[in-house]
Amino acid sequence: MGTLLAAPERLASLEGRTPTVATLCSHSSLQIFHGARAEGLPTLGICVGPPPRFYDAFPLARPDRFLSVPRVKDLPAAADRLRSEAAIIVPHGSFVEYLGPEAFSTIDVPVFGNRAVLGWESDRRKERDWLESAGVSMPRLYEDPSEITGPVIVKYYGAKGGKGFYLAKNRDALDEFRPTGPYVIQEYVLGTRYYMHFFYSPITEHGYRLTHGSLELLGMDRRDEANIDELYKLGAQEELLKAGIRPTFVVTGNVPVILRESLLPKAFDVAARIIERSIELFGGMVGPFCIEGIMTEDLEYKVFEISSRIVAGTNLFISGSPYSDLVEPGLSTGRRIAREIKRAQAEGRLAEVLS
Repeated sequence: MGTLLAAPERLASLEGRTPTVATLCSHSSLQIFHGARAEGLPTLGICVGPPPRFYDAFPLARPDRFLSVPRVKDLPAAADRLRSEAAIIVPHGSFVEYLGPEAFSTIDVPVFGNRAVLGWESDRRKERDWLESAGVSMPRLYEDPSEITGPVIVKYYGAKGGKGFYLAKNRDALDEFRPTGPYVIQEYVLGTRYYMHFFYSPITEHGYRLTHGSLELLGMDRRDEANIDELYKLGAQEELLKAGIRPTFVVTGNVPVILRESLLPKAFDVAARIIERSIELFGGMVGPFCIEGIMTEDLEYKVFEISSRIVAGTNLFISGSPYSDLVEPGLSTGRRIAREIKRAQAEGRLAEVLS
Protein backbone atom coordinates (compact mmCIF):
# COMPACT_ATOMS: atom_id res chain seq x y z
CA MET A 1 0.00 0.00 0.00
CA GLY A 2 1.39 3.39 -1.01
CA THR A 3 0.78 6.90 0.30
CA LEU A 4 -2.90 7.66 0.86
CA LEU A 5 -3.74 11.02 -0.71
CA ALA A 6 -7.53 11.17 -0.37
CA ALA A 7 -9.47 10.92 2.89
CA PRO A 8 -12.22 8.22 2.78
CA GLU A 9 -15.01 10.81 3.05
CA ARG A 10 -13.84 12.51 -0.15
CA LEU A 11 -14.17 9.21 -2.01
CA ALA A 12 -17.68 8.47 -0.71
CA SER A 13 -19.33 9.84 -3.87
CA LEU A 14 -17.52 7.17 -5.93
CA GLU A 15 -18.42 4.14 -3.85
CA GLY A 16 -20.04 1.45 -6.00
CA ARG A 17 -20.32 3.78 -9.01
CA THR A 18 -18.59 4.23 -12.34
CA PRO A 19 -16.45 7.38 -12.10
CA THR A 20 -17.10 10.29 -14.45
CA VAL A 21 -14.03 12.03 -15.85
CA ALA A 22 -14.58 15.79 -15.58
CA THR A 23 -12.41 18.67 -16.72
CA LEU A 24 -12.59 22.26 -17.92
CA CYS A 25 -13.36 22.66 -21.63
CA SER A 26 -9.92 23.99 -22.56
CA HIS A 27 -6.22 23.11 -22.89
CA SER A 28 -6.13 19.29 -23.30
CA SER A 29 -9.79 18.46 -22.74
CA LEU A 30 -10.24 16.82 -26.15
CA GLN A 31 -7.73 14.09 -25.41
CA ILE A 32 -8.88 13.72 -21.78
CA PHE A 33 -12.46 13.09 -22.92
CA HIS A 34 -11.31 10.93 -25.83
CA GLY A 35 -9.14 8.83 -23.53
CA ALA A 36 -11.92 8.37 -20.99
CA ARG A 37 -14.34 7.33 -23.74
CA ALA A 38 -11.82 4.78 -25.04
CA GLU A 39 -11.69 3.29 -21.53
CA GLY A 40 -15.48 3.21 -21.20
CA LEU A 41 -15.77 6.02 -18.63
CA PRO A 42 -18.47 8.72 -18.84
CA THR A 43 -17.33 12.32 -19.24
CA LEU A 44 -18.43 15.75 -18.06
CA GLY A 45 -17.28 19.01 -19.66
CA ILE A 46 -17.13 22.06 -17.39
CA CYS A 47 -17.67 25.26 -19.33
CA VAL A 48 -18.34 28.94 -18.82
CA GLY A 49 -21.68 29.73 -20.40
CA PRO A 50 -23.14 27.55 -23.17
CA PRO A 51 -21.30 24.36 -24.22
CA PRO A 52 -18.57 25.18 -26.78
CA ARG A 53 -19.66 24.35 -30.32
CA PHE A 54 -16.24 23.14 -31.44
CA TYR A 55 -16.82 19.80 -29.67
CA ASP A 56 -19.47 19.02 -32.28
CA ALA A 57 -16.62 18.77 -34.80
CA PHE A 58 -14.94 16.03 -32.75
CA PRO A 59 -17.58 13.41 -31.88
CA LEU A 60 -15.06 10.97 -30.38
CA ALA A 61 -13.93 13.64 -27.93
CA ARG A 62 -17.23 15.37 -27.13
CA PRO A 63 -18.14 15.04 -23.44
CA ASP A 64 -21.30 13.10 -22.63
CA ARG A 65 -22.67 15.97 -20.54
CA PHE A 66 -21.82 19.57 -19.76
CA LEU A 67 -21.85 21.57 -16.56
CA SER A 68 -22.12 25.32 -17.21
CA VAL A 69 -20.97 27.86 -14.63
CA PRO A 70 -21.00 31.69 -14.80
CA ARG A 71 -17.25 31.83 -14.13
CA VAL A 72 -14.59 29.22 -13.51
CA LYS A 73 -14.13 30.68 -10.04
CA ASP A 74 -17.77 29.72 -9.30
CA LEU A 75 -16.99 26.02 -9.69
CA PRO A 76 -16.57 25.26 -5.95
CA ALA A 77 -20.25 26.14 -5.52
CA ALA A 78 -21.08 23.29 -7.93
CA ALA A 79 -19.32 20.65 -5.82
CA ASP A 80 -22.60 18.94 -4.90
CA ARG A 81 -23.50 18.57 -8.58
CA LEU A 82 -20.07 17.17 -9.37
CA ARG A 83 -20.26 14.64 -6.53
CA SER A 84 -23.74 13.60 -7.68
CA GLU A 85 -22.19 12.78 -11.07
CA ALA A 86 -19.46 10.68 -9.35
CA ALA A 87 -17.02 13.12 -10.92
CA ILE A 88 -13.25 12.93 -10.72
CA ILE A 89 -11.66 16.23 -11.75
CA VAL A 90 -8.66 15.89 -14.07
CA PRO A 91 -6.62 19.09 -13.74
CA HIS A 92 -4.74 20.83 -16.54
CA GLY A 93 -2.89 24.14 -16.81
CA SER A 94 -5.87 26.31 -17.77
CA PHE A 95 -8.05 24.74 -15.08
CA VAL A 96 -5.62 25.58 -12.27
CA GLU A 97 -4.76 29.03 -13.63
CA TYR A 98 -8.37 30.17 -14.10
CA LEU A 99 -9.70 28.71 -10.84
CA GLY A 100 -6.62 29.67 -8.81
CA PRO A 101 -4.33 27.35 -6.85
CA GLU A 102 -6.02 28.03 -3.49
CA ALA A 103 -9.57 27.33 -4.71
CA PHE A 104 -8.41 24.31 -6.66
CA SER A 105 -6.60 22.85 -3.67
CA THR A 106 -9.73 23.10 -1.49
CA ILE A 107 -12.54 22.13 -3.90
CA ASP A 108 -14.52 19.33 -2.23
CA VAL A 109 -14.52 16.91 -5.17
CA PRO A 110 -12.08 14.03 -5.86
CA VAL A 111 -9.13 15.20 -7.98
CA PHE A 112 -6.84 12.95 -10.00
CA GLY A 113 -3.32 13.34 -8.65
CA ASN A 114 -2.03 14.97 -5.49
CA ARG A 115 -3.36 18.51 -5.18
CA ALA A 116 -0.70 19.21 -2.51
CA VAL A 117 1.82 19.64 -5.35
CA LEU A 118 0.24 23.00 -6.24
CA GLY A 119 1.81 24.69 -3.24
CA TRP A 120 5.23 23.64 -4.52
CA GLU A 121 4.72 24.22 -8.23
CA SER A 122 2.90 27.58 -8.12
CA ASP A 123 5.69 29.18 -6.07
CA ARG A 124 8.81 29.23 -8.22
CA ARG A 125 11.11 29.43 -5.22
CA LYS A 126 9.56 26.41 -3.52
CA GLU A 127 9.64 24.59 -6.85
CA ARG A 128 13.34 25.31 -7.10
CA ASP A 129 13.94 24.02 -3.57
CA TRP A 130 12.17 20.80 -4.54
CA LEU A 131 14.12 20.28 -7.76
CA GLU A 132 17.52 21.27 -6.43
CA SER A 133 17.07 19.07 -3.36
CA ALA A 134 16.37 16.21 -5.79
CA GLY A 135 19.83 16.73 -7.28
CA VAL A 136 18.52 18.22 -10.54
CA SER A 137 20.68 20.70 -12.46
CA MET A 138 18.95 24.06 -12.95
CA PRO A 139 19.75 27.46 -14.49
CA ARG A 140 21.25 29.91 -12.02
CA LEU A 141 18.79 32.01 -10.03
CA TYR A 142 19.75 35.66 -9.57
CA GLU A 143 18.69 37.14 -6.24
CA ASP A 144 20.82 40.23 -6.81
CA PRO A 145 20.49 41.74 -10.33
CA SER A 146 23.91 43.36 -9.93
CA GLU A 147 25.44 39.87 -10.25
CA ILE A 148 24.04 39.36 -13.77
CA THR A 149 26.82 38.91 -16.32
CA GLY A 150 24.92 37.49 -19.30
CA PRO A 151 21.42 36.89 -20.73
CA VAL A 152 18.56 36.18 -18.31
CA ILE A 153 14.86 35.36 -18.54
CA VAL A 154 12.31 36.76 -16.08
CA LYS A 155 9.37 34.50 -15.25
CA TYR A 156 6.18 35.10 -13.31
CA TYR A 157 4.74 32.57 -10.87
CA GLY A 158 2.06 30.12 -11.99
CA ALA A 159 0.92 28.57 -15.27
CA LYS A 160 0.46 31.48 -17.67
CA GLY A 161 1.54 29.87 -20.93
CA GLY A 162 4.64 32.05 -21.13
CA LYS A 163 2.68 35.31 -20.93
CA GLY A 164 4.71 38.19 -19.56
CA PHE A 165 8.09 36.44 -19.66
CA TYR A 166 10.89 38.88 -20.35
CA LEU A 167 14.26 38.16 -21.94
CA ALA A 168 17.17 40.47 -21.17
CA LYS A 169 20.45 40.28 -23.06
CA ASN A 170 22.39 41.75 -20.13
CA ARG A 171 22.01 43.66 -16.87
CA ASP A 172 21.30 46.99 -18.60
CA ALA A 173 18.50 45.51 -20.68
CA LEU A 174 16.79 44.33 -17.49
CA ASP A 175 16.12 47.95 -16.53
CA GLU A 176 13.26 48.02 -19.05
CA PHE A 177 11.37 45.25 -17.25
CA ARG A 178 8.24 46.46 -15.45
CA PRO A 179 6.93 43.69 -13.15
CA THR A 180 3.20 43.10 -12.65
CA GLY A 181 3.46 40.29 -10.10
CA PRO A 182 5.85 37.93 -8.26
CA TYR A 183 8.73 36.81 -10.47
CA VAL A 184 12.16 35.21 -10.55
CA ILE A 185 15.24 36.01 -12.66
CA GLN A 186 16.92 32.95 -14.21
CA GLU A 187 20.06 32.48 -16.25
CA TYR A 188 19.13 32.10 -19.93
CA VAL A 189 20.71 28.78 -20.94
CA LEU A 190 21.69 28.30 -24.57
CA GLY A 191 20.72 24.92 -25.97
CA THR A 192 17.76 22.92 -27.25
CA ARG A 193 14.47 22.89 -25.36
CA TYR A 194 12.83 19.57 -24.57
CA TYR A 195 9.50 19.19 -22.80
CA MET A 196 9.32 15.58 -21.59
CA HIS A 197 5.92 14.06 -20.81
CA PHE A 198 6.12 11.46 -18.05
CA PHE A 199 3.53 9.50 -16.12
CA TYR A 200 4.12 8.23 -12.58
CA SER A 201 1.93 5.41 -11.28
CA PRO A 202 2.16 4.49 -7.59
CA ILE A 203 0.11 1.34 -8.22
CA THR A 204 2.10 -0.19 -11.11
CA GLU A 205 4.71 -2.78 -10.20
CA HIS A 206 6.42 -3.31 -13.57
CA GLY A 207 8.35 -1.23 -16.10
CA TYR A 208 10.83 1.45 -15.02
CA ARG A 209 10.61 0.86 -11.27
CA LEU A 210 11.13 3.45 -8.58
CA THR A 211 11.30 2.81 -4.84
CA HIS A 212 7.53 2.60 -5.06
CA GLY A 213 5.55 2.48 -8.31
CA SER A 214 6.83 3.02 -11.84
CA LEU A 215 7.58 5.69 -14.44
CA GLU A 216 6.61 5.94 -18.12
CA LEU A 217 7.72 8.33 -20.87
CA LEU A 218 4.71 9.09 -23.07
CA GLY A 219 5.96 11.84 -25.38
CA MET A 220 8.12 14.90 -25.97
CA ASP A 221 7.64 18.28 -27.60
CA ARG A 222 8.92 21.79 -27.98
CA ARG A 223 6.80 24.93 -28.16
CA ASP A 224 6.14 27.67 -30.67
CA GLU A 225 6.00 30.99 -28.87
CA ALA A 226 4.03 33.90 -30.33
CA ASN A 227 6.26 36.52 -32.01
CA ILE A 228 9.63 35.30 -30.82
CA ASP A 229 11.23 31.96 -31.61
CA GLU A 230 14.07 29.62 -30.73
CA LEU A 231 17.58 30.31 -32.06
CA TYR A 232 17.09 33.99 -32.76
CA LYS A 233 15.46 35.11 -29.51
CA LEU A 234 18.24 37.27 -28.13
CA GLY A 235 18.79 39.22 -31.36
CA ALA A 236 15.15 39.14 -32.44
CA GLN A 237 14.02 40.84 -29.27
CA GLU A 238 16.13 43.93 -30.00
CA GLU A 239 14.89 44.16 -33.58
CA LEU A 240 11.26 43.75 -32.56
CA LEU A 241 11.60 46.48 -29.95
CA LYS A 242 13.09 48.81 -32.57
CA ALA A 243 9.99 48.17 -34.66
CA GLY A 244 7.74 49.05 -31.74
CA ILE A 245 6.74 45.44 -31.06
CA ARG A 246 6.87 44.11 -27.50
CA PRO A 247 8.12 40.49 -27.74
CA THR A 248 6.10 37.84 -25.93
CA PHE A 249 6.57 34.19 -25.09
CA VAL A 250 2.91 33.18 -25.24
CA VAL A 251 2.72 29.54 -26.34
CA THR A 252 0.68 29.23 -29.55
CA GLY A 253 1.42 25.63 -30.53
CA ASN A 254 3.59 22.58 -30.05
CA VAL A 255 5.96 20.56 -32.22
CA PRO A 256 6.87 16.89 -31.67
CA VAL A 257 10.51 16.03 -31.00
CA ILE A 258 12.52 12.99 -29.95
CA LEU A 259 15.68 12.77 -27.90
CA ARG A 260 18.89 11.00 -28.85
CA GLU A 261 18.41 7.49 -27.55
CA SER A 262 21.70 7.65 -25.65
CA LEU A 263 20.24 10.51 -23.58
CA LEU A 264 17.12 8.62 -22.45
CA PRO A 265 18.82 7.16 -19.34
CA LYS A 266 19.62 10.72 -18.26
CA ALA A 267 15.99 11.78 -18.84
CA PHE A 268 14.62 8.91 -16.74
CA ASP A 269 17.16 9.57 -13.98
CA VAL A 270 16.06 13.22 -13.72
CA ALA A 271 12.36 12.23 -13.65
CA ALA A 272 12.97 9.53 -11.05
CA ARG A 273 14.85 11.93 -8.77
CA ILE A 274 11.98 14.44 -8.97
CA ILE A 275 9.36 11.81 -8.13
CA GLU A 276 11.31 10.27 -5.25
CA ARG A 277 11.84 13.70 -3.71
CA SER A 278 8.17 14.64 -4.19
CA ILE A 279 7.17 11.58 -2.16
CA GLU A 280 9.42 12.73 0.67
CA LEU A 281 8.21 16.33 0.57
CA PHE A 282 4.44 16.09 0.07
CA GLY A 283 3.35 12.50 -0.53
CA GLY A 284 4.22 12.27 -4.22
CA MET A 285 3.34 13.69 -7.60
CA VAL A 286 0.86 11.23 -9.15
CA GLY A 287 -0.05 10.84 -12.82
CA PRO A 288 1.17 12.97 -15.74
CA PHE A 289 3.83 15.62 -15.40
CA CYS A 290 6.18 17.47 -17.73
CA ILE A 291 9.85 18.23 -17.14
CA GLU A 292 10.80 21.39 -19.02
CA GLY A 293 14.45 22.01 -19.72
CA ILE A 294 17.37 22.77 -21.98
CA MET A 295 19.89 20.27 -23.36
CA THR A 296 23.21 22.06 -23.72
CA GLU A 297 25.94 21.32 -26.25
CA ASP A 298 27.74 19.49 -23.44
CA LEU A 299 24.69 17.19 -23.16
CA GLU A 300 23.75 18.51 -19.74
CA TYR A 301 19.99 18.73 -19.18
CA LYS A 302 19.11 21.84 -17.17
CA VAL A 303 15.56 21.84 -15.84
CA PHE A 304 13.97 25.28 -15.70
CA GLU A 305 10.57 24.21 -14.39
CA ILE A 306 8.06 21.40 -13.98
CA SER A 307 4.34 21.12 -14.75
CA SER A 308 2.70 18.67 -12.37
CA ARG A 309 -0.22 17.67 -14.58
CA ILE A 310 -1.08 16.94 -18.21
CA VAL A 311 0.42 19.58 -20.54
CA ALA A 312 -0.85 20.82 -23.89
CA GLY A 313 2.13 19.30 -25.69
CA THR A 314 0.59 15.87 -25.14
CA ASN A 315 -2.18 16.88 -27.58
CA LEU A 316 0.27 15.99 -30.35
CA PHE A 317 -0.02 12.36 -29.35
CA ILE A 318 -3.74 11.55 -29.04
CA SER A 319 -3.01 8.56 -31.28
CA GLY A 320 0.26 7.74 -29.54
CA SER A 321 3.85 8.97 -29.72
CA PRO A 322 7.14 7.32 -30.73
CA TYR A 323 7.61 6.63 -27.00
CA SER A 324 4.09 5.65 -25.86
CA ASP A 325 3.75 3.32 -28.86
CA LEU A 326 6.54 1.27 -27.30
CA VAL A 327 4.45 0.96 -24.14
CA GLU A 328 1.19 0.29 -25.99
CA PRO A 329 0.26 1.33 -29.54
CA GLY A 330 -2.02 4.37 -29.63
CA LEU A 331 -1.68 5.20 -25.93
CA SER A 332 -2.31 8.87 -25.14
CA THR A 333 -1.77 10.61 -21.81
CA GLY A 334 -5.54 11.16 -21.59
CA ARG A 335 -6.21 7.46 -21.96
CA ARG A 336 -3.42 6.61 -19.51
CA ILE A 337 -5.16 8.79 -16.89
CA ALA A 338 -8.49 7.02 -17.42
CA ARG A 339 -6.81 3.62 -17.22
CA GLU A 340 -5.14 4.52 -13.91
CA ILE A 341 -8.51 5.55 -12.46
CA LYS A 342 -10.16 2.31 -13.61
CA ARG A 343 -7.40 0.11 -12.26
CA ALA A 344 -7.21 1.95 -8.95
CA GLN A 345 -10.96 1.54 -8.43
CA ALA A 346 -10.87 -2.16 -9.37
CA GLU A 347 -8.08 -2.77 -6.85
CA GLY A 348 -9.59 -0.61 -4.10
CA ARG A 349 -6.69 1.86 -4.31
CA LEU A 350 -8.37 5.10 -5.39
CA ALA A 351 -7.01 6.84 -2.27
CA GLU A 352 -3.50 6.40 -3.72
CA VAL A 353 -4.22 8.26 -6.98
CA LEU A 354 -6.92 10.77 -5.97
CA SER A 355 -6.85 13.64 -3.50
